[in-house]
Amino acid sequence: MPNIIETHQLSFSFSKGKKIVNNLSLNVPVGSIYGFLGPNGAGKTTTMRLLTRVLPDDTNSISLFGKPVREQLPQAFSKIAALLETPALHYHLSGYDNLRCAAKLRGVSCSKIDSTLEMVEMTYAKKQRVKQYSFGMKQRLAIAICLLSEPELLMLDEPVNGLDPAGMRHIRQLLIKINKETGAAIFISSHLLNEMEKMCSHVGIIHLGSLKFEGSISELSKKFIGCAAEFEISEAEKWASRLTALNRAAQHIDENHLLVSLNNKEELPALIKQLAADDAQIYKVKVRGGLEEWFISLTK
Repeated sequence: MPNIIETHQLSFSFSKGKKIVNNLSLNVPVGSIYGFLGPNGAGKTTTMRLLTRVLPDDTNSISLFGKPVREQLPQAFSKIAALLETPALHYHLSGYDNLRCAAKLRGVSCSKIDSTLEMVEMTYAKKQRVKQYSFGMKQRLAIAICLLSEPELLMLDEPVNGLDPAGMRHIRQLLIKINKETGAAIFISSHLLNEMEKMCSHVGIIHLGSLKFEGSISELSKKFIGCAAEFEISEAEKWASRLTALNRAAQHIDENHLLVSLNNKEELPALIKQLAADDAQIYKVKVRGGLEEWFISLTK
């Protein structure tokens, strides 16, 4: 699959001796939802500013749409829409009028406004002034402005930061819908791992400016073979001993909690069935593993 974004040992520093971005080589596939993950201060926002030329890349290390950026300025940016940090909106205008202003600035037909509002599920609030919008509504309106020009690449910096769980879920579902219906690649920076795991096809994990992992979610899971199941169970110590005798790696955490190592989560149903057949009193089962634990392992 070709890449829509590539960087080749991209580096950047604001002062001598301290690189914010350090030899970063990214490969973002066409049509992907790519999660650019890292803790606060990892270099995510600086990288996105370099990709959008808010900050200059003097090393010519960035390629978009298969060609170096310098060879396709300014036309390459007609195919990109970006939302970096806080959206810039006209609070005294309605949502519709915000889109109308953006359409005129970009030379886009105003006939696209209603369908764009429908895409982000904001038709009901199009006549309402933006100053009355919730934070989540402002985010969706800002994404609608990005979509007006039908971009091939949508770049979002922390789009769910500051939202409540319902707002996060709404934005996540919206981005999956945009990717599926328009085919646009979506490049998202975030430190909220649970949200990213639910929507991304590919991830890049950055720490202190350096890339620690890049690939699909399935490739990441293969890198960290195995997981564990935590049981809330009566007489945990007894069941830990029985499983250990059956050559299973098991340990009791306390009187009511048992941890069992698995090669993969597909082993879990048979293990539960085995314990239930032996009259174990199981109250809750939780699989340990996934993006959050992998991320901590890569960045600790």
